Amino acid sequence: MVHSEQIPFASLDGMHGEIREEMLDAFLRVYDRGQFILGDECKHFEREFADYCGSSFAVGVASGLDALTLALRALNVSSGDEVIVPSNTFVATALAVSAVGGRVVLVDPDPKTLNMTCQGFRSAITKSTKAVIPVHLYGQAAEIAEIARVAKERGIAVVEDCAQAHGATYDGKHVGTFGDAGCFSFYPGKNLGALGDGGAVITNDRLLGEKIRELANYGSVEKYHHNVKGTNSRLDELQAAFLRIKLPHLNGYCEDRTRVAQRYLAEIKNEKVILPTIGSRRNHVWHIFSIFCEARDELRSHLEKRGIGINCHYPIAIANQRAYEKDGLPQLPLANQIAARELSLPLYVGMTEEAITTVVEAVNAF
Repeated sequence: MVHSEQIPFASLDGMHGEIREEMLDAFLRVYDRGQFILGDECKHFEREFADYCGSSFAVGVASGLDALTLALRALNVSSGDEVIVPSNTFVATALAVSAVGGRVVLVDPDPKTLNMTCQGFRSAITKSTKAVIPVHLYGQAAEIAEIARVAKERGIAVVEDCAQAHGATYDGKHVGTFGDAGCFSFYPGKNLGALGDGGAVITNDRLLGEKIRELANYGSVEKYHHNVKGTNSRLDELQAAFLRIKLPHLNGYCEDRTRVAQRYLAEIKNEKVILPTIGSRRNHVWHIFSIFCEARDELRSHLEKRGIGINCHYPIAIANQRAYEKDGLPQLPLANQIAARELSLPLYVGMTEEAITTVVEAVNAF
């Protein structure tokens, strides 16, 4: 049995220990070259990441939120346009809509996979709907093929939020490649994480990719010539260099996370706990292992007293956030149930079998 205070919710040691020397070499390579923005490291990473995802183009940006915002701007989503968003996502998905002046329209997800369904999307479409943001939450895809098909029929843009789904697929095809654009975060804790903030947009549309790149670089293609009112959102050379080292390991990272998840799925047996469901036609890369419990706060306390790190994704639904209190967003029942009952268990690359056993036994003892 692992002693208390020794099981963190997340740890990067299992990834970073193995590649420490490569990462230090990458730092020195960029440091000695002396070019820290818009250099070869970013160009190479964009090509490599696009190839990994099966996409034609990738544009490195400063964060996952910027990726979403820039994609919406490039697709001409603006003031008064409705954008359909899952009710149980992280607030960044909604903030991107707000940043371009759009109106957030919330829909509840599939109660089992907790991801957007085509039926939910279809039910929320109005004449003002300009875009939809399916979020591939926790590490598995939404019903993205069906959503993309209906959106195309209705002339609605599709911006996939892939911030938690690096390596996830639907019908064997990588998320981010079904819609107009796929948006990724490289926050350090992601399955593919930088050593700071970072993000990317992938697309098969060359003109859209060029527009996103222009918007992210002060609205400029040629230095000091500003065609549109852009912003500053660029993936820096250091982060790109680090990501280039980690990208070839991504599938291995996802496999190791699956090892942990499979033990949880097989060994947690507590009638008070609902385990996650993997939807059909998709894999799961287990960015987050979410369980649900009516007595969530009591279970949280029970685990914390045993030194087990846990988290909640997300304890306040978007409609209840102070930032959105004046927007009149609807109180959707499933979103509030998820917020009140979700608990995320420790899951990280290199988690020991002993640590997994400790978590399993603690959950089962509740």
